Amino acid sequence: MPRPRKRRILTHRHRQAIYKPAGQALLGLPQVRLLPDELEALRLADLDGLTQSQAAERMGISRSTFQRTLERAHRQVAVALVQRYALHIVGRSGDTLRGQSSQRAGAGHSPAARTPGAARRARRQE
Repeated sequence: MPRPRKRRILTHRHRQAIYKPAGQALLGLPQVRLLPDELEALRLADLDGLTQSQAAERMGISRSTFQRTLERAHRQVAVALVQRYALHIVGRSGDTLRGQSSQRAGAGHSPAARTPGAARRARRQE
């Protein structure tokens, strides 16, 4: 049985958004999903210019986990840009926002759910 996923500390609540190539309809366009922890890793490393160690500490995870998360985020963005796919930034997560209790930050929701409709199904089961 794998180890449970450690909660990440996110300092920003990013809203769900979809970015797509200009001139293409969203209907039928393949989508690449970017999870909240992946967006946070991009923000800390690329926008704020923190080292991986500093960013990992802020997110409450190990440096190696941060490195994997950042690599996955870079790959997702690159695929969306190069293949001209829509980039879907997922807004809801089970991760903890700094300064909020885990109940308000979405405790009980699976942050690793990547299949369409998984969040909706999870909310129905609660």
